[in-house]
Amino acid sequence: MTPTVCVFNRTRESFLCLSAIAAGALRTAPLDFPGLRPEFTAARADGIWLMQSPGVYTVGTVFPVDLLYLDRGNRVIQLVEHLDPLQIVPVRHHSSSLLKVRTRTVYSSRTRVGDELLICSPEEVEAYWKEIRTQKVWTQQEVIPCSSS
Repeated sequence: MTPTVCVFNRTRESFLCLSAIAAGALRTAPLDFPGLRPEFTAARADGIWLMQSPGVYTVGTVFPVDLLYLDRGNRVIQLVEHLDPLQIVPVRHHSSSLLKVRTRTVYSSRTRVGDELLICSPEEVEAYWKEIRTQKVWTQQEVIPCSSS
């Protein structure tokens, strides 16, 4: 069974996805879409974390995807939003890994170039989130009712 990790944006404090790990260089399968290879379907992942990927192609996929190119420290160095089927993206030699996720994931998580991603087990993300919540002092904002005209 393919290992699954959580992807959490530490910079924006937002969750991106559950991701299957694909360590092989040529594993550029689409996400949990029709035609996905059985080892990825079993993981019920929302994305695939590609290690040492030579390039990305979406030929044969049905749905568009978002791509996040990461450096060795899991910082976002380039984003490609809504990569349509049949498009080819040039090779990015300067990236260490690639996160291939469902379209609109980048938008909904507010992820930007330079953001640091935490990629680890679900238990580690939960522990990290609890730590953040205990360290922050949440202040109540004054509620000002709207005047009716």
